[in-house]
Amino acid sequence: MPAAPHDATSYDAVIVGGGHNGLVAAAYLARAGRSVLVLERLDRTGGAAVSTRPFDGIDARLSRYSYLVSLLPQQIIDDLGLRFAVRKRGVSSYTPTVRDGRATGLFVGGGTARTRESFARLTGGEREFEAWESFYAMTQRVARRVFPTLTEPLPTRAELRERVGEDAAWQALFERPLGETIEERFTDDLVRGVVLTDGLIGTFSHAHDPSLLQNRCFLYHVIGGGTGDWDVPVGGMGALTDALADAARAAGARIRTGHEVYGIDTDGETAEVHYRTAEREGTVPARRVLVNASPETLAGLLGEEPAPGSVPAAGSQLKVNMLLNRLPRLKDTAVDPREAFAGTFHVAEGYEQLADAHRQAQDGAMPRVPPSELYCHSLTDPSILGPELAQRGCQTLTLFGLLTPAESFAGGTPGSGGTPDTDAQRDRALADTLAEFDTHLAEPVADCLAHDAEGRPCIEAKSPQDLARELRLPGGHIFHGDLSFPYAGEHTGRWGVSTAHSNVLLCGAGAVRGGGVSGIAGHNAAMAVLEADE
Repeated sequence: MPAAPHDATSYDAVIVGGGHNGLVAAAYLARAGRSVLVLERLDRTGGAAVSTRPFDGIDARLSRYSYLVSLLPQQIIDDLGLRFAVRKRGVSSYTPTVRDGRATGLFVGGGTARTRESFARLTGGEREFEAWESFYAMTQRVARRVFPTLTEPLPTRAELRERVGEDAAWQALFERPLGETIEERFTDDLVRGVVLTDGLIGTFSHAHDPSLLQNRCFLYHVIGGGTGDWDVPVGGMGALTDALADAARAAGARIRTGHEVYGIDTDGETAEVHYRTAEREGTVPARRVLVNASPETLAGLLGEEPAPGSVPAAGSQLKVNMLLNRLPRLKDTAVDPREAFAGTFHVAEGYEQLADAHRQAQDGAMPRVPPSELYCHSLTDPSILGPELAQRGCQTLTLFGLLTPAESFAGGTPGSGGTPDTDAQRDRALADTLAEFDTHLAEPVADCLAHDAEGRPCIEAKSPQDLARELRLPGGHIFHGDLSFPYAGEHTGRWGVSTAHSNVLLCGAGAVRGGGVSGIAGHNAAMAVLEADE
C-alpha cells in the first residue's frame, strides 16, 4: 500500500479521541492560541458522555453510558464559558430491606430529622446515625482539601497527606482497607453495605482488598466538588459534551468525526498521526499529540508493548437504561416511589451480600443475588422527555449493576480472559438483576415498561463487552483501568499525563486523576502543554 498522503496543515496539537476529556483539552489549547485538530473515530463527539434516543420512535434522550456528574470542577465550566448546568438531587439514597418479616428501608435525605428517624426505625437507636454523620463529616473535610488539588500539579504523597491534615482520615482512606474502617464505625450490615458501595462502582474489589483498589474508587466517589455530591446533568450527559464541542470550535479547534487514528510516530520533538476514514487514509503532522484513550490503546498506537507488569483492564458493571410508563409501587409503603427513585436506590447491597457477590464472581459465576443501584433522571430533570411522554407521566430509570466482571459475561474467572461474550449471557444477567429488584416492588418492573414504535419494551443493557465494542473502552472498563490515588508516583510526571515520549500525553480516564466525567485529565494535559511552552 502506498504511503498515506500528508495533510497540508501541521498543528500545534492533534487530539486523538473526541470524548469529553479530549474536548476539554482542545478548548483550553485553542483558547490559548494553539492550532488544534481533534480526530474522532465515531460519527459524533462525546465518547461515553452522550445523550441518545435508544428506543425506536420514542422521544426520550437518555444518558446512554455515563449518567451523573460529581468530579467536574466548576473551574472548567467557568474557564470555558460552558452553557451547562446540573441540579442537586433532593434525596441521597433509599435502601429497601426486610426486617422482622416487614418491608422497610433506610432513607437518607429530606433533612437531618427525617434521616435520623429512618436510621432509628431501621437500627433501633441513634448509634448508627451518629456514626454516619461523623464518618461523612470526615469525608467532606477530606473532599474540601483534596478536590482542589486535582487541577493542580500532582502533589507528592507526603504533600497530600499534609493537605489532608488528619491522621485518622488519612489512615481510613489512604492506608488501611476500607472494610476495617467500616467495621470499626458501623455495626448494622445494611448501613455498612451502603457505605461500601462507593468503593465498588465499575470496580471489581472487596472491603478488605489489600491493594486498596476499593479505597481508591471510594475516594473519587466522595470528593467531587468538595462535597461528594452526585448531580443530575440538565439535558442529559450529552448536554455537557455538546457544550464542550461548541466551546472548542468557537475557540478555533477543528473537529473531524469519522476519522480513526491507527498509528502515531514520534521522535520526541515532532509527531505524525495516521488516520483512516471511509474514503481514504491520511497523515497529519503535529508538535504534540494528546491521546484521549486508554493507556493500552496508546501503546498500540505507538507500536509498543504494554508496560511491564501491567494487567489488561476489565470492566465490572452492567448498565441498563429503561423508560417506564410509571414508577413501580414499592412493598415499603412508607416511602413514595418519587422519593425513593430520586436518589440512589440500592438493591442487594448489604455488606455480606456484597462479600458473597464478590466471592461468587471471583469463582467465575454471576452473583446469585446481583447487587445494583438505580435512579430516575427525569424526576430531577424532566427536560429529557418529549412533551407527550411528560404528559403521560413517563419516567426514565437507570440501573447500574456491581461486581459483574467482564469475564463473568464471557464464561471465565477474573483474569482468565474467558470465552467470547454472548447476548444470552448478558440477558441472563439482566433477568437475574431485575428479578432481585422486583423482590422490593409491589409489581414487576416489566409491567411498568413503556414500549417503542414496534411494540418492544423500552429497555437496553450494556455489558463490559458492549462498552469495549461500541466505545473501545479497554475490557469495557469505565475508568480505562484501575484508579490511582491522586498523588505523584515514579513515572507520573508533574501533571499525571506523561508518557515515555515528551510530546505525547495521555488525556483520558487512564491518566492519574482521570476517571469519571470530570474533564480533569483534559485540563491537566492542556496545562502540561502550556507550561512546557513557557
